Amino acid sequence: VMYDAEAREILQKHGAKVVGDTVFFDEELVMKYIAMAPSQFIQLARNPANNVVIGSNQAVYAPVYGPPFVIDLDRGRREAKLEDFHNFVKLTYMSPYLHHSGGTVVEPTDAPVATRHLDMLMAHIKYSDKAFMGSVTDPINAADSVAIAEIVFGKEKIRETTGLLSLINVSSPRRYDDRMLGDILVYAKARQAMLITPFLMSGAMSPVSVAGTLALQNAEALAGIVLVQMINPGTPVVYGSFMTNIDLQSGAPVFGSPESQWALFAGRQMADFYKLPFRTGGTFSSSKIADAQAGYESIQVMLPTVLAQVNFVLHAAGWLENGLTAGYEKFVIDCDMLGMYHTWAKGLDLSDEAFAFDALQEVPPGGHFLGTQHTMRHFRTAFYRSDIFDYNSAEQWEINGALDTNQRANKKWKQVLKDYEPPALDTALETELTTFIQRRKRELGFGI
Repeated sequence: VMYDAEAREILQKHGAKVVGDTVFFDEELVMKYIAMAPSQFIQLARNPANNVVIGSNQAVYAPVYGPPFVIDLDRGRREAKLEDFHNFVKLTYMSPYLHHSGGTVVEPTDAPVATRHLDMLMAHIKYSDKAFMGSVTDPINAADSVAIAEIVFGKEKIRETTGLLSLINVSSPRRYDDRMLGDILVYAKARQAMLITPFLMSGAMSPVSVAGTLALQNAEALAGIVLVQMINPGTPVVYGSFMTNIDLQSGAPVFGSPESQWALFAGRQMADFYKLPFRTGGTFSSSKIADAQAGYESIQVMLPTVLAQVNFVLHAAGWLENGLTAGYEKFVIDCDMLGMYHTWAKGLDLSDEAFAFDALQEVPPGGHFLGTQHTMRHFRTAFYRSDIFDYNSAEQWEINGALDTNQRANKKWKQVLKDYEPPALDTALETELTTFIQRRKRELGFGI
């Protein structure tokens, strides 16, 4: 079902059957328009060194998206504020393992709903120089996002190389609401990239079987992708999957389930079949705090995400409480794990230097390799060393304060924010952006 007259008119004009609000697609029509979408694309960042390639065997990690609450060891769980949004943008910018600044990293509840998208976009631009996402809370906000991207990158440039990537969720089962369709129309006309993502919880919004859920996911994702290509052929799109299941005893969402991993691997294969970039995965957890449950569930999702070579991973750091809460400690713990995955994904070095022939000749039987020239050349970079985990003896750990992982992570995120320095921002560009945002706030009834 498509709840937008303009979208239905476009679909019907290009050969889809429309009956009331319902749209029917045949296979030939779907394949024709899917083939128009690029198999990979570049998204611009304010710092060209941070441009990202989305597709092929590239993996792009972005932070958590959308929680209205935050939690840390000092103040506990509370409503997210604009200060928290700024903090998470800064933490993302400072992490070498997050390639993308994300979008609504947390929902700043102290900013007016009608204008908070402007504050969030400005924060991404001012406190980071990585690629960022557009707003999808209203087509008006999407238009503001495009206008801001045009100021940052240039109107013509973002028509050639996308400046925005935005999240389009399907209201499963089989329904695109007027807000999402309005956003699609804005972004597609401006040729800006979109993550077309069904939001499926097996047992509630889809069948309890993974096969049935995948069939529904495929139909929903392809319907949106086809519409985008009908509006503006060649507009970058990502085949998205957000699939988990509910606990059929309580009705609560379950993250890290083996069934969701089946869907993850199958979804990647389906995206490959259509020659489209794929989005799924993240450090998902149902846990309310960064405890053992959070760790195990997050790894249960992220390991198959890495193995499947997912192209865009939203929620790669910070997710707690089924997505309701962003955790400060969880965020830096997740980033540490992402660092391990970065090392793992490089693969095995089989060069002559890696075989260490000189060291093997130097060390006699029964000797050790601690002092060899080969070890001296590589000891700083040979192994990944966690910033969060403790490798000391029990005695040394106790001398150091007997801190657990959360306590060490608490110190870590505070130190990262203390060390933060903003990236350079051209004064004229900042003035132009500030002027635009102030004008839009006045037009929306919230100006000074």
